[in-house]
Amino acid sequence: MIKPSSNKPLLKSDLNNLPIGVFDSGLGGLTVVKQIFSRLPNESILYFGDTARVPYGSKSVHTVQKFSLQIVRFLQEKGVKMIVVACNTASSVALDVLKESTNLPVVGVIEPGARAALGVTVGRRVGVIGTTATISTGKYAEILKRIAPDIIVESAACPLFVPLVEEGWTDSPVTEQVARIYLKPLIEKRIDTLILGCTHYPLIKNILQKVVDSDVRIVDTSVETAVDVENILKEKDMLNTGTGQTHHQFYVSDFPQKFEEIADRFLGQSLPDVKRISLDDPL
Repeated sequence: MIKPSSNKPLLKSDLNNLPIGVFDSGLGGLTVVKQIFSRLPNESILYFGDTARVPYGSKSVHTVQKFSLQIVRFLQEKGVKMIVVACNTASSVALDVLKESTNLPVVGVIEPGARAALGVTVGRRVGVIGTTATISTGKYAEILKRIAPDIIVESAACPLFVPLVEEGWTDSPVTEQVARIYLKPLIEKRIDTLILGCTHYPLIKNILQKVVDSDVRIVDTSVETAVDVENILKEKDMLNTGTGQTHHQFYVSDFPQKFEEIADRFLGQSLPDVKRISLDDPL
């Protein structure tokens, strides 16, 4: 792997061939990876899931920033051409710090979703669902109102969705019933657009669409983040235009129970060889 930190200057073709670095507090970010695979089949991915320290939502801002900086340092040392923060909590509290720490392009998941929602809303009433931690930051509402001050934002924390998805209950009547309870206040507020503010939620998108009715537009932040990645790489002339084989690498900080089953479900295919690495270990 060619590393940007090498003393030898990188040729542009070498830089373009570097993988895209993607990280999450766990495995939810694999839904973003799946969308990048779909939009950019020539690009290689280097993924890190901080499974030993998940969830980030219960950590302090300082701790999430510290963990995120450690991961970005790891990705840079491995050699990547951009960073995708596929974690809503890290995107909420660490994105600016990460951008200051590196010269690489850095993309989070919140702003792409917010911009997409503003592009499709008709009645200017946008709903946001996410984990308790993500909703409590108010970051989606902040970005939406910064871009469009007239927008009405209704938010709801949906803490049970993550364990339901990880249990594989993505088509279960139980999950549908939970969704009806969580989404009832948003439906009563007549939202016309719903942002999925957690990378687990695309796996229950069909249930959510059924609950909110077909008239409500659902914004999948994993899709919109992949669109942003493509646009940035095009704008900076960093796309891998070669036809050679891609080389994907997956790292985690721990192997949780049912890891492979859950990961395969998120990505929609079997993972290649997954390596465990502690960020305290020498690279």
